[in-house]
Amino acid sequence: MSAIYTAIATASGRDGRAVTSDKKLDVTLALPPEMGGTGEGTNPEQLFAAGYAACFASALNLVAGKKKIDVSDAAVTAEVGIGSNGSGGFALQAVLRVELPDGVAAETGRELVEAAHQVCPYSNATRGNIPVELVIE
Repeated sequence: MSAIYTAIATASGRDGRAVTSDKKLDVTLALPPEMGGTGEGTNPEQLFAAGYAACFASALNLVAGKKKIDVSDAAVTAEVGIGSNGSGGFALQAVLRVELPDGVAAETGRELVEAAHQVCPYSNATRGNIPVELVIE
């Protein structure tokens, strides 16, 4: 693969700071209270969820546009969970909740969401690695 764009970010750990090379993203990182932290910063799961939601929405617009269907008012919410993998490590899971605009038939919406799941780079990266549930609301 020849990369069209490469994002570069450096992090100092889960309790620290993450910053992109262009300084457009500079965030404080903190463990969430559920994991024993203060929650006084963002965390990798939130960052992953935001990226996945944005990327999936973009993929949805791409596949819908090819079919001349306007889904510009669609919204994608990504829920990214972390838990034990049962082997001393951790694993992720994701639920993508897609809210389609009024007027998109249920069957058409399902086809668009499934097609977006094949196009989205985050979906392609996670496929076979973590469970991803697609929910149309």
